[in-house]
Amino acid sequence: MTEVNRPPRVGGWTRFVTARPRLSLLVALVLTALAVVAGSGVADRMGSGGWEDPDAESTYATKALEREFPASQPNLLLLVDAGSASVDDPAVAAEARRLTERLAAEKGVTGVGSYWQADPASAPALRAEDGHEALIAARLTGEEKEMGETLDRLAPEFRGAHGPVEVGVGGPVAVRHEMQTTIQEDLIRAEVIALPITLVLLVMVFGSAVAALLPLGIGIVAILGTNAVLRGLTELTDVSVFAMNLTTALGLGLAIDYALFIVRRFREELATGAEPLAAVGTTLRTAGRTVLFSALTVAVSLAAMLLFPQYFLRSFAYAGIAVVLLAAAAALILLPAALVLLGHRVNSLDLRRLFRRGRPKGAGQESGQESGPASDQASGATEGGAWTRTANLVMRRAPFFALGTTAVLVLLGLPFLGVKFGTADDRQLPSSAESHVVQQHIRDGFPGSPGGGLEVFAEGRATQAQYADYKERIAALPDVLRVDGPLVKGDSAYFTVLPKGEAVDEPAQRLVGELRAAKAPFDTEVTGTAAVLVDSKDAIAEQLPLAAAFIAIVTLLLVFLLTGSVLIPIQAVVLNALSLTAMFGAVVWVFQDGHLSGLLGFTSPGSIETTLPVLMFCVAFGLSMDYGVFLLSRIKEEYDTTGDHDQAVRHGLQRTGGLITAAAVILAVVMVAIGTSRVTNTKMLGLGIALAVLMDAMIVRSLLVPAVMRLTGRATWWAPGPLRRFHDRFGVSEGESNGPTAAPAPEPAQERDKVSARG
Repeated sequence: MTEVNRPPRVGGWTRFVTARPRLSLLVALVLTALAVVAGSGVADRMGSGGWEDPDAESTYATKALEREFPASQPNLLLLVDAGSASVDDPAVAAEARRLTERLAAEKGVTGVGSYWQADPASAPALRAEDGHEALIAARLTGEEKEMGETLDRLAPEFRGAHGPVEVGVGGPVAVRHEMQTTIQEDLIRAEVIALPITLVLLVMVFGSAVAALLPLGIGIVAILGTNAVLRGLTELTDVSVFAMNLTTALGLGLAIDYALFIVRRFREELATGAEPLAAVGTTLRTAGRTVLFSALTVAVSLAAMLLFPQYFLRSFAYAGIAVVLLAAAAALILLPAALVLLGHRVNSLDLRRLFRRGRPKGAGQESGQESGPASDQASGATEGGAWTRTANLVMRRAPFFALGTTAVLVLLGLPFLGVKFGTADDRQLPSSAESHVVQQHIRDGFPGSPGGGLEVFAEGRATQAQYADYKERIAALPDVLRVDGPLVKGDSAYFTVLPKGEAVDEPAQRLVGELRAAKAPFDTEVTGTAAVLVDSKDAIAEQLPLAAAFIAIVTLLLVFLLTGSVLIPIQAVVLNALSLTAMFGAVVWVFQDGHLSGLLGFTSPGSIETTLPVLMFCVAFGLSMDYGVFLLSRIKEEYDTTGDHDQAVRHGLQRTGGLITAAAVILAVVMVAIGTSRVTNTKMLGLGIALAVLMDAMIVRSLLVPAVMRLTGRATWWAPGPLRRFHDRFGVSEGESNGPTAAPAPEPAQERDKVSARG
């Protein structure tokens, strides 16, 4: 091993974060405790909706109907089951009327109606076709939190047996409330699953219990801090409860990624003989910059969701940006302080050394040696040799691997061509959930799927003849099954239009456009499930090019600043997008088409919720860039040192291949834990991102990137003169040559390769 005898060199940032390490950690502990208090109860203040465009016509019409005709927008449905009797049986009817009157007398309830009190025109829609079930409909008032509290108070009183009938609780408010409760329970279970498995994997990666605890601590700080941020945001805007899952997943995953990278580099420096303070300084000048750039690239991808109007997507941007920046800040501030205090004790409780007990001492294994550099060399040589052989094989057969992996990824993505977009409904919940059972009974047994129709809100004075003429014209539209109404109140009225077929299938969506295009002597706005879906799709389609351009341009700029190359940023964007094809194909094949639904325990609605592909793309693209930055930074460092392109690619894969794979496996474990959720959207998010992360680390970073870089050769690093000068002035690199002070002469590459990090 090359002896390194140089005085400790530390920059301004290193001095800042390590000047008083104990004080820094104490302040962090206090802030974390405050975050626990500030973030308590955050899930109770979150919503479980947010898929609609707040500025859309359907949203305006829904609010207008809620204001003018509250009975037209019931959000609570009581399914009254008469068993073998008829709902018209006198005893059944008497009990149902009593329940209806009792519900109408409750605080926070309005617009109560039922089959037994309805007018003859609307009564058939509230009675099951077999005559054994009927509905009581009502509207709970207030904000989502108030409606949830009202439901918690009413549901135990009304569900269950009441004389000759059995009552089940359903409707949109029951679905949302049950979904929110389920997500909170599932999140706790996911954390219980993920934390111990993650700790075991970290111990396996580092071989040291102390080193393994550091990334986990950074992740916990990031999660608790983000919960406090989200709690504050709930005072200012709507935040979706689904964002809690992303907070846990990214908090653990990215914090572990960043801490892995920094601790690994710190241990490499210790293995060369550097003192702890100097090792921290070198680590921050090299791996620290890479972590900062990685965090920025992930944050950029997540920030693109702020461009969409749905608060469901915006919530994930809030949570994602906060947790990424907090994870990076903790890794760059708290972790260096902890490493300075630990020094060589970072290798304490070294399991590899425990396993070596009883073996003869060899060179570098003297008694009392803490850092175990000989072990690091042996371990690193084995790992580095495997990755070097992989790189050599890929680069010798570069055209085969480039074309082969691309073909496989494209093939896996083909099912996405058949994607069908829909809305989130009760089928997101387990089939045993009460609100899901009630809604399924309504879908299967009631004519026209109550609640699945379209409402036309009419504004402006009109005569009965004008209303009748308009009703006749829209009833003649080819996709209309039946038109009910109008119900008139002052200068406003509304019609209920039942489409043929399912509530959100293609005919229903087509009917939305036909109704909006129909001429009327008054202003009309159309709402309903299909209308909300049409408006949501239009809003996403309008903003999608801008979001994609934002991600691409900022990513190109950041990767250029890191590498100084024109071609590498383009490769990074294209290959990252390609790495996501398997995820999108699997999402359609599994969650839309229903394959493996029995094994995974979900009910397929036959469509994908409109916002999910956008969310999954932004998250998965950011995580792919995270690993891409780790790999490219080490390749660039080696290329700056040796000028040998092929050797740089081999060296980068050798030094980061195991690290990236370990980080991907750990993040995949966290995402799979999230994917055990009983809510289908959360299951889809967790399992889909886990697949994308593994495909990116094991296929794209290990095979496709080195193959493509081998084919592009030295042209990979080309940039025109003005851009080279721009990079010389503003760019950064993991190599120390761009540090604030002059770096010592680099070790020869082959000598440095002998000194490898543990794990």
